[in-house]
Amino acid sequence: MVDTQKFAKNLPENPGDSALQPGAVLQGRYRITGVIGVGGMGSVYQARDLRFPNVTRHVAVKEMLNLTSDQSMREMTLRTFERESDMLASLNHPAVPEIYDYFSNRDRAYLVMEYINGRDLEAIINSVADYVPTDTVLQWTIELCDVLGYLHQHQPEPIIFRDVKPSNIMIDQHGRMRLVDFGIAKTFQVGQKGTMIGTEGYCAPEQYRGEASPASDVYGIGATIHHILTRRDPRLEPPFSFAERPIREVNPGVSPEFDAAVMKALAFESGERYANAAEMKDALDELNKPQYPGLNIQRPPASPEADTGEWGQVEENSRELWRFQCEDEVRSSPLVYQGVLYVGAYDNNLYAVNIKDGTFRWKYPSEAAIGSSPAIAQSESLVLFGSTDQLLYAVDIRVGQLSWTVPTQGPVQSSPAVAHGHAFFGSDDGTLYAVRLATGRIQWRWAGGVPIRSRPLVTEEIIVTGSDSGDVVGIDLSGQMSWRFKAKRAVVSSPVEHDGIVLFGSMDWHIYALDIMRGWKVWAYRTGKPIVSSPAVGDGKVFIGSTDGKLYAIDIASGKERWHYETEGQITSSPVFAEDAVYFGGIDGKVYSLDAKNGRLRWTHETGGPVPSSPAIHDGIVYIGSMDHYVYALRA
Repeated sequence: MVDTQKFAKNLPENPGDSALQPGAVLQGRYRITGVIGVGGMGSVYQARDLRFPNVTRHVAVKEMLNLTSDQSMREMTLRTFERESDMLASLNHPAVPEIYDYFSNRDRAYLVMEYINGRDLEAIINSVADYVPTDTVLQWTIELCDVLGYLHQHQPEPIIFRDVKPSNIMIDQHGRMRLVDFGIAKTFQVGQKGTMIGTEGYCAPEQYRGEASPASDVYGIGATIHHILTRRDPRLEPPFSFAERPIREVNPGVSPEFDAAVMKALAFESGERYANAAEMKDALDELNKPQYPGLNIQRPPASPEADTGEWGQVEENSRELWRFQCEDEVRSSPLVYQGVLYVGAYDNNLYAVNIKDGTFRWKYPSEAAIGSSPAIAQSESLVLFGSTDQLLYAVDIRVGQLSWTVPTQGPVQSSPAVAHGHAFFGSDDGTLYAVRLATGRIQWRWAGGVPIRSRPLVTEEIIVTGSDSGDVVGIDLSGQMSWRFKAKRAVVSSPVEHDGIVLFGSMDWHIYALDIMRGWKVWAYRTGKPIVSSPAVGDGKVFIGSTDGKLYAIDIASGKERWHYETEGQITSSPVFAEDAVYFGGIDGKVYSLDAKNGRLRWTHETGGPVPSSPAIHDGIVYIGSMDHYVYALRA
C-alpha cells in the first residue's frame, strides 16, 4: 500500500504547475536526478534507486498527470495507464524495457521501469552529416522486426504498437535496439475499430479510419526505415507519397532487394504488405550477411592462427610481439606508463598488462562498457577512466584498488585530461567537470547543455573542448567561458594545440584551425565525410583520419593538403606521430604505418576485427586494441 503522507510531501503543491524537482524522493526509494522528457500528460524522469546504496542504479520513472475534474474520465485515464503497466509487465523480450514498480496517488500515477542509456533514432539521424551505413540500417530493421514480431505473436492476443517512428526506437550504450513508449499499444481484435492514434507520416492509412493490425506496424517500420535511408522526414511530405520518393534515387548505396522490402512494407493496401513483422524479418534475414553492426564493412577474414585454434601464438619473425585477450571489444586507446599498459574494454574492465610480455597484472571492473581512454595522475599514482555507467574512476595503479569516483548524470565517454592538480572531463549530461586529484571532489562544473565526448585540451591558460552541438569553447581555469566557435555538426574529435593554434575535426566533414586564445578561425579544410578521429601534429603537419577512409596530412601554417592515404574502410582511430612515421587503425581491420613526409605505406598488420582504437607508441613498440577483443604489441 502507498504511504500517502510520505509520498505527498515530495509532490508539488499544484500538480499541474510543475515537474518534480531533482532531489524529490518517491515511495522513499526513488530519488529524482533529472528530467528525460516532458509531454502533455506528464514527464519521464531519471531517478536513482536508493535500495542499492553502494552502487548507482538508475531507473526511468514515467509520470501521468490526471488533472481532469470529470470523475469518469479520471478513472478511464488511470485504467489506461494501468493497462500499459500490466502490458509491459507481461512482456519478456530484450528490446522491451523491464518494468519494476507501479504506484499512484492524488493526481499522478507512476511507472518505474528500466533506464535505457542511449539515443533514439531521430537524434542519431539528426547528428550525422551523411547517410547512415546501409548495413547498419538493415541490422536495425531486423532487430525492429524481431521485437514487433514478438508483440504480434503475443498470447493470448497480439499487441499492436501503433506508433512506430524513430523517436520511439532507441539504440542503447551497447548498440542494442530498444523499443520505448508503449502508451498507445493495444491488443488486437479482428474487426475492432477505435480512435485514430499514431503519428502523421509514419501512420498507416487504415489507422486514420480507426483500424489497426500487425500490418499497420509493418507500415510504420517501412516509414521509419525510408526516413533513415533517405533523410527525408515523412511528416514534412504529402501523406502516403513514399512511392513518389524512391529510396535508391536518393541513396544509391541501398541494394535493390532492401529497397523492395521497404517499399512492400509501405504498400497503401494492408493486404499487399507483409502480414506481420515476423514475416518481414524472414525476408530481411535473406539479405543479411555477417557484418559488424554500424561499421558498413564485411567481416574481415580470420587470421591463420584462428583457424588452428592457436590465436594467442605468434610466429617468430612476425611484426607482432604479443597480444593480450580481453573479454569483449577494445575501442579505448591504450596508455603506457612505467612498464605497464592500461586499456579499457567493452567487457566493463580496465586492464593493467606488463608491456614486456603482455602478461596480466590486474583489472578493475566498472558497471558498464569503457570506451574512454585512460589518463595517469602521476602525483597521486592514479589511473583515471570514464565509463558509460556515468562515473569517472580513479584507481591506484600500484594495487588496482579504487581510490574515488565522480558521479555524473550521463555516460562518461570523454577521456580525462590531467593538469594543474585536477582531472578535466566531459559527460553526456552536458557538463565539463574539473575534479581535484587528491580528493576526487568537484572543483567546478561548466554546463554546455549537450553531450561532451571529446578529451579536453588543457594548457597553462585555457581549456578547449567540443560538444555534440558543434560548439567548441575556450574556458579559463576558473571555469568561465572565454570564447565559443560554432561548427555545423558535432565535435567528438579531441583538440590539440600547436604554436597558439588549436586543431580538431568535426562531423561537418571539416578540419579546423583556430586561434586558441580568441577562438577565431585561421583555416578550415573539408574532407569527404564526417570526422570522428582526433588530430596528431608533427613535421609541420596535422594528421587526421576521416570516415571517407582517408588519412590526411595538412600543412599547419596554410591549411593546404600535403598528401592523403586511402584505406579500405572508415578511419575513426586517431593517428600518432613518432620518428617521422604516422600510426593509426582502420575499420578495415588493419593497423597502418605511413611515412609522415610523403604518405607512403611503411607496413600494415591485419587484426581479426575493426580497429577504432588509437595507438600508443613507446620505445619503438606500437600498442593498439581491436574489436577482435585483443590488444596488440607491434614492432614500429
